[in-house]
Amino acid sequence: MDKYKNPPQDPPTFIGTKESIVTDAKAICDSTRAILDKVVAESGSTFGTVMDPQIKDENEVALSSNILGFYQYVSADADLRAASTEATQVMADFGIECSTREDVFNVVDALVKTYGGSDAIKKIEAGEATKTDLDPESARLLAREHKGYIKYGLGLPAGPARDRFKEIKQRLSTLGIEFAKNLNEENGGLWFTREELKGVPEDVLGTLEVGAADGDAETAGKLKLSFKYTDLFPALKFAANPDTRRKIFIANENKCNNNVDKFRETVLLRDEAARILGYPNHASLVLEDKMAKDCKTVDDFLGDLRKRLTAGGVTEIKHLLELKKADTKELGLPFDDNYYLWDHRYYDRLMIEKEYSIDENKIAEYFPLRKTVGGMLKIFEELFGFIFVEIGDAAERDRISPTGKAEDIVWHEDVILFSVWDDASEGDGFVGYLYLDLHPRPGKYGHAANFNLQPGFLRVSEDGNATRRYPATALVCNFSKPTPTKPSLLKHDEVVTLFHELGHGIHDLAGRTKFARFHGTSTVRDFVEAPSQMLENWCWSPPQIKALSSHYESNEPIPDDLITKLVSTKHVNDALFNLRQLHFGIFDMAVHAPTSHESIETMDISSVYNDLRAELSGFKGPEAQGEPSSWGNGQACFGHLMGGYDAGYYGYLYSQVYSTDMFYTVFRENPMDGKEGRRYRHTVLEKGGSQDEMRTLEQFLGRKPNGDAFYKDLGITA
Repeated sequence: MDKYKNPPQDPPTFIGTKESIVTDAKAICDSTRAILDKVVAESGSTFGTVMDPQIKDENEVALSSNILGFYQYVSADADLRAASTEATQVMADFGIECSTREDVFNVVDALVKTYGGSDAIKKIEAGEATKTDLDPESARLLAREHKGYIKYGLGLPAGPARDRFKEIKQRLSTLGIEFAKNLNEENGGLWFTREELKGVPEDVLGTLEVGAADGDAETAGKLKLSFKYTDLFPALKFAANPDTRRKIFIANENKCNNNVDKFRETVLLRDEAARILGYPNHASLVLEDKMAKDCKTVDDFLGDLRKRLTAGGVTEIKHLLELKKADTKELGLPFDDNYYLWDHRYYDRLMIEKEYSIDENKIAEYFPLRKTVGGMLKIFEELFGFIFVEIGDAAERDRISPTGKAEDIVWHEDVILFSVWDDASEGDGFVGYLYLDLHPRPGKYGHAANFNLQPGFLRVSEDGNATRRYPATALVCNFSKPTPTKPSLLKHDEVVTLFHELGHGIHDLAGRTKFARFHGTSTVRDFVEAPSQMLENWCWSPPQIKALSSHYESNEPIPDDLITKLVSTKHVNDALFNLRQLHFGIFDMAVHAPTSHESIETMDISSVYNDLRAELSGFKGPEAQGEPSSWGNGQACFGHLMGGYDAGYYGYLYSQVYSTDMFYTVFRENPMDGKEGRRYRHTVLEKGGSQDEMRTLEQFLGRKPNGDAFYKDLGITA
């Protein structure tokens, strides 16, 4: 193991201060501006003179800019989070400045013409033509760069329309940053008595804030339930009192109402900007560069899936209503023959317990967090040829830290750090760094996500020698913290979530692209989820479930009969789960593909969000009890639509078609086939976004993908 003690590349450092973070962001902008000025002044006509200086700068800038923006999601210091948000705004504003520089566009446009225009470059990108100084990945970058300028308004004549477009882009950037900040900083909650929270596991109740006996009379002795997942989901799953669940659900939907106007302004401005460019709506602008290509393809896909799932959803609700009727009778509660939004997590859990004899808290005892992480990494080692070496010892962290201080290579004491290597079959080389930040804390990003801290790319020296710059990637999650008597224990759905996010991390680590822009998960949005979704299948494969498990007290693996019961629940209430995803996707298209700009201006967005959900899922909301349909503002908490999934949420279901096809075709018979795992690593993961994603799929599958496996897995006809 000695060879793994000396990584050839230093880990990133997290030594920013509230002053340096913003100063460094401004310095990056100044440096890049000077490089662009020089490119324009020299007016070169080759890829080497026009694009190389920009690409080298982009690659190097990503090593620090990603981290400058990362503090806002993870730092325990509010001042650092605020500085990071400001730095993000500085860099975003500068990005708009760069994207609207007509002088740089003119140089790039002239370069495109020297290669015969956009169509000729696309042929080079597709491998259908050659150019001595332009390989397919370089052609892809040039094509993206050129089109990017046009989509930022530089295809418009100079004048009011172009000025308005730039003004809109600047405002949209600010709105997105403010929206995310409000979500990250949200720290609300509700106070309940223990009786009101009856049924919620003691492990959860024991972690809640207790109102001071000599404090506010309204909160004295009560427990504060936050809207963090570690509080919210157990309460909605286990609280026997429906009034308690109702209060929690409605309050959670309204926890970020300061984002309501920001969301509305955003969709209006997006639509206006798209129309300035000549598109019928924002979705049309976004989708032409995705795998789906146009609104009709998306609408047809979502509409077809809705038809296939609706009958199953009705059947599932009918069954759950029978369960609710019996439960309310047992509890002595009234039954009104309605199945409410705040009922579903509770009765879905109760159904699995009663009809499948599964207690999710008992299952969790077999999945202590640290051991489960270790089991997952072993799977990735066997499948893909990686080796993960934890750098947990303070002295070891001191030794490899560029500053000589262990605390400088992590952003919080909870963070787990690994160096990642290739095994002997893959050449014993260094791969990169993996960070895990797994527990909630105030001000931290509230969901589960993978963040690229530093991308990989080829660094070319002045003499033409190329060396590999390796990636660093971070998983940011919110699993329960250990208690004095128990380690952090994962419910099975949390095991799936962790494996999914680790899948994104593996995608990042496996990347071997020429340019940082295409590294790892930098693919089109309707493909990016497919690699991680495919890996979720390992969490439903009996041998892998057993390999991941280890009881927190006895270290015994999960019993086979329990595995059988668990696997049998994979598709329980699946229609309702996918109808929920359809709600998000169809709402996304409703606000981003309107029939006219006026229809967005007059739209009651909250009512559309709530009415669509009720219509699609069959779950009733407060409107069934006499409340207006604008009772909640779930869109104000919908970070995806403000953070890159606008006109793209359909991609979670769309990419599932690809992920299921890959699993069924290649891995279903033997999920631990190392030969196929390595082929997948090099054919799919390694490519990132460096080539057309459909080409990547066809190379891996040996044919065009289809939806047969997707529909078969859902148990519906294709």
